[in-house]
Amino acid sequence: MAAPLPIACLNGAFLPLAEVRISPLDRGFLFADSVYEVLPVYAGRPFLFIEHIARLERSLGEIRMHSPLTRSEWATLLTELVARNGGGDMYLYVQVTRGAEEGRNHALNASLVPTVFLMACPLAPLDESVRITGVGAITTQDERWARCDIKSTSLLANVLAKSRAADAGETEAILLSGGWLREGSSSSVMIVCGGVLHAPPYGPEILPGTTRDLALRLAAEAGIAVRIAPIAEATLRSADEILLSFATRGVLSVTRLDGKAVGTGRPGPVWSALAAGFAHYRQILAGTPLLPAG
Repeated sequence: MAAPLPIACLNGAFLPLAEVRISPLDRGFLFADSVYEVLPVYAGRPFLFIEHIARLERSLGEIRMHSPLTRSEWATLLTELVARNGGGDMYLYVQVTRGAEEGRNHALNASLVPTVFLMACPLAPLDESVRITGVGAITTQDERWARCDIKSTSLLANVLAKSRAADAGETEAILLSGGWLREGSSSSVMIVCGGVLHAPPYGPEILPGTTRDLALRLAAEAGIAVRIAPIAEATLRSADEILLSFATRGVLSVTRLDGKAVGTGRPGPVWSALAAGFAHYRQILAGTPLLPAG
């Protein structure tokens, strides 16, 4: 993984990432009392900006915080961070913590000033071999907490699941609970059966996916039937295609699950249609404003 880009932003101040300092008493450090977002940037423009900031606002609301910035202020800050790091393609990491106090206190303190940290990282282009052969995944039981709809920085269970996938030489761990599909350790999961694109419904156990939502919309616009309903483990394992959606990688095709071929063992037609749809949508957005006029 490439090192982050050199300029970061802490509480509105731009400075070298190596000089960023946050108090050890910050509640984000002590309690993971914080939420985050990851936004891809193409040709200098943050992608799905409104959708990502809306999800950040929702996560903050669920932990009883208000966004410290307006959407216009977020747009200005993110755009400047991109420019200070040379523009082009990258991704932005945004984290908002409840802030620091004088000691370690479990109870919430409404008087704290939030900590806002942003950094930029290189966005690696998708390897051509992935387009041809797809990626592998394993399944594992979902060991996370009961509010996965909040994009919290409390990610230890996700880290352990992702590491199990890496140990197996695969890209992602697909999480199961009670015989039902949830999501990936760092992705949303969709499947294709008989030409229909299926996705599990959102709820406390699944993070709403900005990239997944776009994929479903692009699929419908391409004439692909879409169904939102719970997906049983047996249905996952017999799917014609399994698709992963990531903010930083778009949609990838899983062609190998727990060592067994998925469908033909190659990326399928629905993945191909979505990959083309994403490329076209990025072109449409190029150069457009992040927020509507007025």
